[in-house]
Amino acid sequence: MKLRMATVTVLCLSIVFGIASTQAYAQGAKITVYNPMGTPPAIQMKNMAPRLDTLDGKTIYLFNAGFPNSDNFLIVLKEWFADNHPKVNIIISPSGLNAAMKAEVIEKGDAAFFAVGH
Repeated sequence: MKLRMATVTVLCLSIVFGIASTQAYAQGAKITVYNPMGTPPAIQMKNMAPRLDTLDGKTIYLFNAGFPNSDNFLIVLKEWFADNHPKVNIIISPSGLNAAMKAEVIEKGDAAFFAVGH
């Protein structure tokens, strides 16, 4: 009996509040709804860097991005270059890319590679 009485009470209150909100809407009440997705900034496309004609005599910087085992990958990659392209100068930067390394790469480097290992 108590459950029936509670159910009837809830239904009556729902009807009353439903009518009240409908009347408020009819009187021109407005609500503001925000999109939680936000508005992303416009994307500007950039071209890829041009390919090198040859690797011989070039300096390539290898950067450790800090992912697991990326340091091991860079060591293997440097060994591969030593075996297959011995005229390429490979420099591994264990500290990642900071302002000093960026300036060095711009001044002395021909290419840069960022390791993403797993």
